[in-house]
Amino acid sequence: MPESVPSRTRATLGQNETYGGRTVTRPYSASDAADSCAALPAVELIYPFGPDTQVYKVVGRMFAAMNADGEHPRITLKSDPEDAKALVSEFVDIAPGYHMNKKHWISVDLPTGNAPLGELIRASYELVVAGLPKAERPKP
Repeated sequence: MPESVPSRTRATLGQNETYGGRTVTRPYSASDAADSCAALPAVELIYPFGPDTQVYKVVGRMFAAMNADGEHPRITLKSDPEDAKALVSEFVDIAPGYHMNKKHWISVDLPTGNAPLGELIRASYELVVAGLPKAERPKP
């Protein structure tokens, strides 16, 4: 009897999955990235740059911008400057932030199979939340 294919849940996005006894890493797609951003507390999705660019904000502050259509789909995320340098040098899918301050933002090409995108999205969100006044921070 064949193994059932695991359902796509937030817990398995872009992670290792087992099919027929073989473990594979499923690339993290634009829809996976959108789901990960939307799943975080107090997130709003807006389109200030037109219908092709999704901007994810927490308490009015951007932590992710994604253009999933077009020739070069990518997501741009806030990053600690030292972490950004290390990530750009370590992962081929990560570059300094496209159209952003290259010191504080990174861009990840989509789909990505090698960059830890779920962790990067959460880190971007947490970095922005940490900069909010304590009274404005969303409750987990």
